[in-house]
Amino acid sequence: MLRWIDVLTFARYSNPEPPRRVELAEAEWARQLPPARFRVLRQQGTEPPYRNAYCRCYEPGLYACAGCGSRLFDSATKYHAISGWPSFTQPRAPNAIKYTCDDSLGMQRMEASCNVCDAHLGHVFPDGPAPSGLRYCINSASLVRIPAGQDP
Repeated sequence: MLRWIDVLTFARYSNPEPPRRVELAEAEWARQLPPARFRVLRQQGTEPPYRNAYCRCYEPGLYACAGCGSRLFDSATKYHAISGWPSFTQPRAPNAIKYTCDDSLGMQRMEASCNVCDAHLGHVFPDGPAPSGLRYCINSASLVRIPAGQDP
């Protein structure tokens, strides 16, 4: 189980090695992704709170990166954080997420990105529920839900 100290260590020293890499030119990403997804995934955008696909979705399944399809989160770790965006307590695997310090907008936050394709997902905070204390606050536009039993 990852804890805040692990996230800080990854961001400061070295993120875990991803299982594979997907690297495309930004023009190719722009061609493949719908504009709303491109804005979030490739331009570090944020979708409006509460009016997104997975904020209130608690059905069993997995959540994959909308850019490359990497499995990122399991619905078993999703919870109602009242943040306006889907929230998770843990990634599916320790090397699924890449962590970067984000000082934009006058705030100090920890950016969460797909470790395979570098797509912006959202942010992770140390104010989640026990036992990990983590809250991955993720844009629905960065995810694709795979219903339980449909993951190959």
